[in-house]
Amino acid sequence: MKKQLSIFTLVMINVIAIDSLRTLPMGAEYGFSLVFYYLLAALTFFLPTALVAAELATGWPETGGVYVWVREAFGKKIGFFTIWLQWFYNVCWYPTIMSFIAATLAYCIDPNLVNDKVYMLTVIIAFFWASTLINLLGMQASNILSTISAIAGTLLPMTFIIILGAVWIVMGKPIQIEISWKSFFPDLSNIDNLVLLTGLMYGFAGIEMSAAHAREVKNPQRDYPKAAAWSGVIIFLTLVFASLAIALVIPQKQLNIIAGLLQAFEVFFKAFHLGWFIPILAALIICGAIGGVNVWILGPGKGLLAASQDGCLPAFLGKTNRYGAPANVLLLQAVIFTVLCSIFLLLPTVSSGFWALSDVTSILSLIVYIALFAAALRLRYKFPHVKRAFMIPGGKLGIWVVCLVGLASCIFTIGIGFFPPSQIPVGNLAVYEIILIVGVIVGCLLPFGLYRLNAWVRKHRCAQVMVESSQ
Repeated sequence: MKKQLSIFTLVMINVIAIDSLRTLPMGAEYGFSLVFYYLLAALTFFLPTALVAAELATGWPETGGVYVWVREAFGKKIGFFTIWLQWFYNVCWYPTIMSFIAATLAYCIDPNLVNDKVYMLTVIIAFFWASTLINLLGMQASNILSTISAIAGTLLPMTFIIILGAVWIVMGKPIQIEISWKSFFPDLSNIDNLVLLTGLMYGFAGIEMSAAHAREVKNPQRDYPKAAAWSGVIIFLTLVFASLAIALVIPQKQLNIIAGLLQAFEVFFKAFHLGWFIPILAALIICGAIGGVNVWILGPGKGLLAASQDGCLPAFLGKTNRYGAPANVLLLQAVIFTVLCSIFLLLPTVSSGFWALSDVTSILSLIVYIALFAAALRLRYKFPHVKRAFMIPGGKLGIWVVCLVGLASCIFTIGIGFFPPSQIPVGNLAVYEIILIVGVIVGCLLPFGLYRLNAWVRKHRCAQVMVESSQ
């Protein structure tokens, strides 16, 4: 296989996969204390994940990423469970990022369309199928879109809003948050104030996803850790300062978690007489969001492809097209996504539907990271002699500390994820909780059922072949 991925390309894949404009309004909900929450999420989750992913990717640089690591640690069944969850929570996540695209487009046409479910569903489904078709053209086409999207559609808008926020402060304009040591620390007396932490934690998820393309990296042992380090610095700084820029100008009670970024830009443009730039900015933001979807469509798809080729799924899902893309997995994913979008019709507002799906994806993703941290510990003892170009410093004590911190943050965040956030109206509480619980249970039980069903089918076919051959 041709080695196509450089350090720069890996960094762009990580940036476009993690550094999402969609999560900025969620962080801005916390005001100045968002800095505290982002630091907490970075130190207890993002940093441990990056360290673990760097060690595992340089020890097992095979296409499949998380699936390969967990399979080597605990066997194919648990490996399949993990990659299934990663794929499944992404299918749940796609409507949220696609709704962000639709909301951005709506601001250029008519902002009231954000609450029009017919408009939202139509645009969401159309853009997702377009992204799927691009990924069917293979890794090269995907890389080109990822690089362009990361630079033009993510880093450029984030840098722009950070600069606007800095100018706003320098000019002495009124700000909507209190910037002080006291406001840095949040009010932790009410558990509801911690619920949005699940969204921020999920905003840091994905540093390990680029390892699914390990075989396409020119020198994975050398390049992957460097790419992870550069990605981490860029992602943390842009998320924190861009979220602060939104919080500066939009009062918390008026902040829309879907369209908050556009709300902030609207205020800045009005104050600085830059209204003519809105259509250009919207195009850049849509480009960035499509790039994020593009990366996540292919990454977990490759993991499922590896699981299919291992016999965990029906053989037809393990086939690739002439571009090397897992075509059947991508098409099945698009069909399931189209059906899943109907969940928006079950909740009173688009915002509540957006948060319910975000919460389900966050909880399921954290279960994947629990398996990831456990696999890292297991592999250090099970295969101590496997050469790893990068190892977590501190020997066995170091990896225990890193993995236990990561595990504790995941378990705690999963627990608070079932509480409704105080900042967002969720409508009927019973419906909201049912959606969360059913989504998590279905996501966790389905892979075991599919694994057993596929094993039974394979066994039945094998027996049938033996009978036919004996005759």
